[in-house]
Amino acid sequence: MRHMSELANTHIWRYLKILIGSLIAGLGYSTFIIPAKLLASGLSGIAVIVYYMIDLPIGLQLIVYNIPIVYLAYRVFGKLYAIDTIIGTVMLSVAIDATSFIGNYHLVEDPILNSVFGGVLVGIGCGIVFRANSNGGGFDVLGAVIKKYYSLDLGTVVFGFNLIIILVGIVLFNVSIGLYTLINMYIVGEITNKVVAGFNRKKLVIIISPFSEIIGWTIIQHIGRGVTFLNGEGAYSHKNQKVIFAVVNLTQVSKVKLIVNAIDPTAFMIITDTSEVAGRGFTIKMPEKHSSKDLTE
Repeated sequence: MRHMSELANTHIWRYLKILIGSLIAGLGYSTFIIPAKLLASGLSGIAVIVYYMIDLPIGLQLIVYNIPIVYLAYRVFGKLYAIDTIIGTVMLSVAIDATSFIGNYHLVEDPILNSVFGGVLVGIGCGIVFRANSNGGGFDVLGAVIKKYYSLDLGTVVFGFNLIIILVGIVLFNVSIGLYTLINMYIVGEITNKVVAGFNRKKLVIIISPFSEIIGWTIIQHIGRGVTFLNGEGAYSHKNQKVIFAVVNLTQVSKVKLIVNAIDPTAFMIITDTSEVAGRGFTIKMPEKHSSKDLTE
């Protein structure tokens, strides 16, 4: 019973994130992109062009355009993927049309500011939707299908589609609109990737030393971070020794360096960025006591 309750809460939180992400993206379109007469990527770009020409609601268009894409998603990826596509598409479409009244106020006149801040909001919104394992339909689904059958890079495929939209926009409107839209698309892509990858960037530390056990336990005791001992072997000497694998916060890197230098100044150490860390000690609370020394936090 408890498991069912936790599962239900997980799904509720997931759909809430999709809703929040859709609202943020919708605000990006309604507050900045549409009032500035900019274009957009994917099917949204087609819907925006049609909206500028005959004033047909963008959200309504997106729902109609995505009907064959949802069917394609169902045939290629299955029922669950199709359901996620429907949920993401409907929420984004409703959010765009529900917030469209904001565009009447023309809060920002500068096209560059509209391009930048519109890209930031849409990028954040789309990133949240993607982190919830959903999508807004459109070219993302088409790109995934093409990648599956033709082994083409998804980013390249989507960029090709978007380039066609920009060229059409330049022909129908003007070159400036196309250039501002390129800026917007770039920002949307970068922010989306940042949100999907996560902002909780940590440092991965790998240490090779004859004193690995002493260093590892000192890190645990004085920094409060767990470590994992990996079994390593020197290619030249064939000597076996333990390799320390640990993930620490940015502020803890200097402490790790001090510990290593104090115990073994000749230790070989690699410190590199990680895009996202999940698990005990970071996204899951660490128990107060543990008996195992083989921990990764």
